[in-house]
Amino acid sequence: MNPAPTADFRRLTAVGPYFALDTPASADDTPPPGYRPLRELYDGGPDGPLAARVHVVAQRLATAELRVAASILHLGLAARFWSVGVGAAVLLGAVPPLDEAWMRIPDQGPIDLWTPQGRPTVGTLPRQLHHVIVEGQLEPLAEAVRAVVPLSARLLLGNSASALAGTLRVLDGHAPDTARTLVAEVLGRPPFADTGALHTGADGTGAHGTAFRRRSCCLYYRVGPGAGVCGDCCFTRPPAVRNP
Repeated sequence: MNPAPTADFRRLTAVGPYFALDTPASADDTPPPGYRPLRELYDGGPDGPLAARVHVVAQRLATAELRVAASILHLGLAARFWSVGVGAAVLLGAVPPLDEAWMRIPDQGPIDLWTPQGRPTVGTLPRQLHHVIVEGQLEPLAEAVRAVVPLSARLLLGNSASALAGTLRVLDGHAPDTARTLVAEVLGRPPFADTGALHTGADGTGAHGTAFRRRSCCLYYRVGPGAGVCGDCCFTRPPAVRNP
């Protein structure tokens, strides 16, 4: 499918806040006040905006383990990028270019994203997603996170796969067949082919929907005794917590 150069990415807002993408009304418009280039999120190491955000998340989770906060933050950011990319691909037939995108970090909720009117991304939708989301955002994000807190690459890949499956669960209510086919293809390719198992459609009990079981853990269970494990965790119950 060729990308539609006139795709109105602002329509994604109707799906939910993680899917929202602001764009200029004209080619001469500039980002709204308070926005910074998205690439700055991946710069600065322990003194950059990503490191500062990890500390904010740690405070809100009431955890002293920065690696737990960094993993949860990474999972949320991955969900933000997948939602924009896959949502646009499924609902508009085009993946928005994010190489010149701008961001604003609110006090609560997902980051705000604004992108100028750039050249439409070309290629098949899976190829567009790999170029724009995986190479353009998730790879530098993982590198930036690991520069702040030591986390395994496998864990972060699992987070990204989990976030993609979560995006699919939302899109199941809008364009299930198209979304399931596209997400299954992306998850079946490197670098996500070994991150978990995706199940869609009937599950043998008469139920329908999407389920994903990852082969790694995001560490959320370490937030506290009542945190439990996520629905797609490799664990069925929280492991015994050791001191970090």
